[in-house]
Amino acid sequence: MGSTRGSLQNITGWFCALAIAQILGTNTSAKAADTVVVRLGLFAESISVADLQTAADTGKFPSDLEFYTNSLSEQQRRLVLGALRTRIPLNVVTISRLLNTQIGTTILNDLATALVRKDQAGAQALRAGFVLGSTSPQGLSILSFIKSYPSKRLEINLPQAFTVAGSLNSGFWLTQQFMLAIAPQLNPTTPQISFPFDPSQPGSAQVQVLGLQLKDQKRDRKIPVDVYWSNATTADKPIIVFSHGFASVRTDMRYLAEHLASHGYIVAALEHPGSNETSTNSAIKNNTRLLQPQEFLDRPKDISFVLDELEKLNQTAKNPLQGKIATNNAMIIGYSFGGGTALAIAGAEMQLESLKQSCKKNVATFSLGETLQCVAQELPANRYQLGDKRIKRAIALSPTTSLMFGQTGLSKLQVPTLVWAGSADKTVPALPEQIVGFNKIPSPKWLVGILGGTHLSVKDPSTTMDQQGKLNTPLSGGEVVGEQAVDIRKYLKAIALSFAAQMTPEAEKYAIFLTPDYAQFASTQAFPIRLVTEIPPQAMLVVKEFTGK
Repeated sequence: MGSTRGSLQNITGWFCALAIAQILGTNTSAKAADTVVVRLGLFAESISVADLQTAADTGKFPSDLEFYTNSLSEQQRRLVLGALRTRIPLNVVTISRLLNTQIGTTILNDLATALVRKDQAGAQALRAGFVLGSTSPQGLSILSFIKSYPSKRLEINLPQAFTVAGSLNSGFWLTQQFMLAIAPQLNPTTPQISFPFDPSQPGSAQVQVLGLQLKDQKRDRKIPVDVYWSNATTADKPIIVFSHGFASVRTDMRYLAEHLASHGYIVAALEHPGSNETSTNSAIKNNTRLLQPQEFLDRPKDISFVLDELEKLNQTAKNPLQGKIATNNAMIIGYSFGGGTALAIAGAEMQLESLKQSCKKNVATFSLGETLQCVAQELPANRYQLGDKRIKRAIALSPTTSLMFGQTGLSKLQVPTLVWAGSADKTVPALPEQIVGFNKIPSPKWLVGILGGTHLSVKDPSTTMDQQGKLNTPLSGGEVVGEQAVDIRKYLKAIALSFAAQMTPEAEKYAIFLTPDYAQFASTQAFPIRLVTEIPPQAMLVVKEFTGK
């Protein structure tokens, strides 16, 4: 009974592996699987594909499966049924190309260790199942994969399947264990000071947006930029540049840009043409690669180019921003993939030696953020320094750091840096991506932890409306967004403004908001907030226990 429950959950795990393959860059069969066999030592149990199809069609498990499914909780039943009915909107050409990349092949080899076969063709069989399954009129799904698997039976070694499925997104699960282990050190305290005003409230200036369509002729890149500004803008405040995440848009943080601009700052939100939403949608439509390795180098160069163009605008007569853009006193804010970009242009060195080794194995256990970083393994050199001296401060929101900066790349940072982490982030898990890396960053630095915050919690609500009803899997879903995350975004507005103010004559006035006391004050029952400038030694012992680093 327990083994069958595990096998049903493992089917969901196989489906999650497909989600990894989506961000990576033909066999035929006369046979097709009609039975899933779960093997545990000498014992085996069979589930017919017809019964699984009935469950997917009706939303209910047929009576033939009741013996197995009665022991599932209601949540587990919904999870399995949802997975059976979910489809991947990629065609056969795209699936084939994805699985023939270096990372795709590594994932297939990892997953193949859970198959029971007399030959050594597990990876080839999986590839055939995925490719042929994507030719189904209904698209690629668990069921179309099983039906296309080149054997009458899909036989799974249960202990190994548990190992593979249980290690899906291992960084996220390690983060959850870490949070439990350090919980006693996170007990709230009552702030003993009062705060003079609320930095999360908008300023008095009316915000305007100037749209620019820039073209870097040397690199043949068209870079759209939204410049947020107000009549309160002056040159004694830094220019703030925003770098978005993978497959996203420059309005990711529109609410934050408007907030900063209302207080007299200029915010330039750009789109990276090789990794924005338009680029990835085009790649899917045209069956081309979703992300090129060169994008890791082009993103920081995009920011430097935008600063160059803004300086030209600053010197152009008869424009409202003439003499008001402090391009030599810039702050970068980056989110997710853009968080890694922010750290790179702030001086962190890309170090790819260990990444190129790590990305050769166990990729199926990686988070989406780790898998994204593995694309950089195809870059020719092992080290890249992409810093721009005009960047004087950096905020990295849920950044990718675990692989791309190697062992010492983050130690090259020489500007004050704030790192943001959400404890429930599945895409870029906090422990490997932010907490471990934060310890390598030189002071002055700040680490903000949002207990219960997810990857998309900081995004503008207009960009997260598609999250409703999404399947909650080990890799994605379960996002806290929109109205649920209003208190998280409120704190981000306060701390981003206070961080930027440290570059102005108002530094002392705002310094009180960059303290653990204010983080405690801004906490809610749903989302406790913690801020530290160094990870306590006791907590670092726990970090080393879980990561070995």
